[in-house]
Amino acid sequence: RHLTSLFLFWFFFSPQVLLLAWAEDLECVPGFQQKVFYIEKPFEFTEDQLVLNLKFDDCKGNHKLNFEVSNPDFTVEGDGSLVALKNISEVGRALFVRAHSEHAEDTAEIVIVGANEKHGALKELLKLEGNAGIPRQKRAILATPILIPENQRPPFPRQVGKVIRSEGTEGAKFRLSGKGVDQDPKGIFRINEVTGDVSVTRTLDREVIANYELEVEVTDLSGKTIDGPVRLDISVIDQNDNRPMFKEGPYVGHVMEGSPTGTTVMRMTAFDADDISTDNALLRYNILKQTPTKPSPNMFYIDPEKGDIVTVVSPVLLDRETMESPKYELVIEAKDMGGLDVGLTGTATATILIDDKNDHPPEFTKKEFQATVKEGVTGVIVNLTVGDRDDPVTGAWRAVYTIINGNPGQSFEIHTNPQTNEGMLSVVKPLDYEISAFHTLLIKVENEDPLIPDIAYGPSSTATVQITVEDVNEGPVFHPNPMTVTKQENIPIGSVVLTVNATDPDTLQHQTIRYSVHKDPAGWLEINPTNGTIGTTAVLDRESPYVQDNVYTALFLAIDSGNPPATGTGTLHITLEDVNDNVPSLYPTLAKVCDDAKDLRVVVLGASDKDLHPNTDPFKFELSKQSGPEKLWRINKLNNTHAQVILLQNLKKANYNIPISVTDSGKPPLTNNTELKLQVCTCKKSKMDCSATDALHISLTLILLSLLSLLCKSFA
Repeated sequence: RHLTSLFLFWFFFSPQVLLLAWAEDLECVPGFQQKVFYIEKPFEFTEDQLVLNLKFDDCKGNHKLNFEVSNPDFTVEGDGSLVALKNISEVGRALFVRAHSEHAEDTAEIVIVGANEKHGALKELLKLEGNAGIPRQKRAILATPILIPENQRPPFPRQVGKVIRSEGTEGAKFRLSGKGVDQDPKGIFRINEVTGDVSVTRTLDREVIANYELEVEVTDLSGKTIDGPVRLDISVIDQNDNRPMFKEGPYVGHVMEGSPTGTTVMRMTAFDADDISTDNALLRYNILKQTPTKPSPNMFYIDPEKGDIVTVVSPVLLDRETMESPKYELVIEAKDMGGLDVGLTGTATATILIDDKNDHPPEFTKKEFQATVKEGVTGVIVNLTVGDRDDPVTGAWRAVYTIINGNPGQSFEIHTNPQTNEGMLSVVKPLDYEISAFHTLLIKVENEDPLIPDIAYGPSSTATVQITVEDVNEGPVFHPNPMTVTKQENIPIGSVVLTVNATDPDTLQHQTIRYSVHKDPAGWLEINPTNGTIGTTAVLDRESPYVQDNVYTALFLAIDSGNPPATGTGTLHITLEDVNDNVPSLYPTLAKVCDDAKDLRVVVLGASDKDLHPNTDPFKFELSKQSGPEKLWRINKLNNTHAQVILLQNLKKANYNIPISVTDSGKPPLTNNTELKLQVCTCKKSKMDCSATDALHISLTLILLSLLSLLCKSFA
């Protein structure tokens, strides 16, 4: 049948319920006759209180009709009466009632509002305007909100609501659009173009999309919009289809031993993907299992609402050193539906570690330790053992040792072995049997961390170490060592350099000492084996490669008469003073020049001397007499160490030997007479030809003149 009458409105108020009803002459539409109710929130819903009456009709007799309420504190009886099961003051903002029979199902919403919200909510729903006695609808399309439970089972499509148009136009069609229709995800909803029935085509998941905002409009046969669009809201009603999940693991908490009862250890928080405004996501926590179960099977308690885990045993039982294990594992359960039996559960394991505090001082395993060490030896001589009941590898267990008496010379040190916690007592300065054969040390041990206030170190935290020093045959000792002496080089062979002195530290043994040469790189020295006198066996040469920075170094041995004999080594440094015993040397000894050279400055000569200043420069450069009527070259001094040879004219191609003498500044001075070989070459096109085609000119004459010059100097 078609719509035969216009909408009529009336209001029915009671102290608690505001009802809105539509009077219309329509064919039977399966479902709730009214889908949205507004009730004023009372101070408290009382047990067995009738809240309101719901009317559901599947148009086929309502066979096997059942109701479900989103809040378990309410129920719907067979006649549609919504009743409270117990006294309750807080129920949230809304209740949802789902009805289903063999032939139909539908959902109604009961919105709970305060007294000051009632008028505004009603006006919002009816879209009233003006202040006339009869409300008037703004639009001809009525699209009431649709509520659809998630996880509905087939068959699909399933009718979920209806859009009504108050003004009939022949050939007009309904058109639905929006996300879920013609936008992704497409095809979830559709509308009957003629009747306005809205259907869902598949199962919905509130955790994916909770609300759909669609638009309904009316078009003519050509598709032109003649009314609308009007917003159509579709809300997906949550079902308890998600278990609580612990997502933030692993869960590890720490609590100090001896902590007061009620100390918070950690917080466990689970997540439920269901609607947080419903009991489907209302979680309660519980401890299912504790491992180990000693000293109490209930060491901890979890706040059912917050998830805080706290200690519930006395501080005495929370003693790490007496526990079977300092680690406890708790299986924690989170259950939705406020913890009711019908709720879904999820579990996780919480690990709780009992942390140590320094409530046990370290104690030596015995009061006195013994150690034996040979004199002259360093290193660890004894390991001191301690016991500590606190947690290993923590500051409450790690030991710190201190020598508090018996170590005035700082000959001993003690360090902690990081693996064993033992005290490693070491000799760091060699001990001397002849000075003291016995040592007594007093040692204390403490922890890195301070003890708790009511615990103190006792007598067992100190111990005595008795150390016995064993005598060994020590080698003789040179005095001083190293030994230094200054001598002039070239002193006569057999000269006395030094008499060494070595003593035997073993004064109680009365041993004799013999001396010998241990290392003499140049073989210049000898030593008297009895009295230690060192003499020369060769000339001491300061310019020798065995001398470094004017110092010659040799090693000598002092050997006692012990069995076996012991040896001491002494070092002798001889500083050698320089004498003028080296003639200067000239460089270079060869020069070349072109026979047609314009620059007749042939070569710059330099001189060097192995001796030290003042037995070196300034040097004196001289030419021997030149034969013939004309002089061919001359020499000019440039500075203390260099001079220049200059030709006085161009010479023919030949080899010439120029006699030159160079004299140092020593006292007496030393002269070196040498020759500079000069090659006069033919030069063409930047090429020099120095082949000896001509005989030597004046070479013999120059040699004779040089010999004559040397003879004259000798007689002088």
